Order: sequence, then C-alpha cells, then structure tokens
Amino acid sequence: MSIKNRLEELGISLPECPAPLAAYIPAVRSGNTITVSGQLPSVKGDFSQFCGAVPTQISAEKAAEAARICFMNNLAAALSLVESGETLMMIQMQGFVQSAPDFHEQPSVLNGASELAVQILGENGKHARTAVGVSALPKNAAVEISCTFRVIPEPASFTGRYSWIETI
Repeated sequence: MSIKNRLEELGISLPECPAPLAAYIPAVRSGNTITVSGQLPSVKGDFSQFCGAVPTQISAEKAAEAARICFMNNLAAALSLVESGETLMMIQMQGFVQSAPDFHEQPSVLNGASELAVQILGENGKHARTAVGVSALPKNAAVEISCTFRVIPEPASFTGRYSWIETI
C-alpha cells in the first residue's frame, strides 16, 4: 500500500513540504538516501501552539503531539523527492526536546513521532533513534526532528487481472 493511501486510510492529511527558515533546503536525496533537515512543529507556518521547555512551559503530552507534527513535516519533505514506483523506509530519527533542567523523559516525547512512523510505514517505519534534551530550539519550538530515509521500490500489487490470460 502506498504511503498516501495509508495516510488516507488513517484519516491523516499530509502537510505541504515545509518552507525552510534560512539558507538550506528541506531535504536532499543522494542515490537512495533522503536526509531531511530538522523540522519544527509547524502547522502551515504557525509554531505558537508548541513552544517552550518541557514540562515547565508545555506538557510532555503536548510535546509528543509536537513530535508527531515534526515527523509529518519530515515525511512531507521526503515524499517531495520520491518518484512514482518508489516508497520510503525510515532509517533514523534524531530528536531534540527543549527541556527544563530536571526533565529526563525525552524518549517518551519522541515516542509520539516514532509510533506514528510505524503506524504509517508499517515495518518500514521501524528506525534507529537519538533523543536529546536541549536548552533552546529555533523559534522557541518544544521539539525538532530530523529523519533519514531509504528509498525502496514500492511493492507490486495485484490488479485483479492476469496479463497472461489475455494472450491465450
């Protein structure tokens, strides 16, 4: 099943590929590897709902929601470089959580993104991950995530017709 079909099945809308905030591009493809620039929890350019340090200015639950948005922005950037007949396998996620000094649950915040990756990509969504707490992020975002994907052929699907029958 294609990623776009899976998103439809789950009732999830793919955002537009986010515009860069400075002198870089959203994603780069080198052969069969796509590296996505760090993505913030931006919804149509608005970061305001997901700002501040976890858990003093934003709850861990709200930050996990921000992580899901970051992942969707990564997915949109990666899919902008995928051609017909190709799909994605996630290799690595690097996540940064703006954290209060005594907050040590960065992995639980990033689980929001990791679980969504598996929900959308299935086995191809299982990945290696880094979860880091930081004192500040761009635009005061609570979370920033960067993903690396491998481009693989999309599995063939049965169309309901056997082409060899037509030759008889």
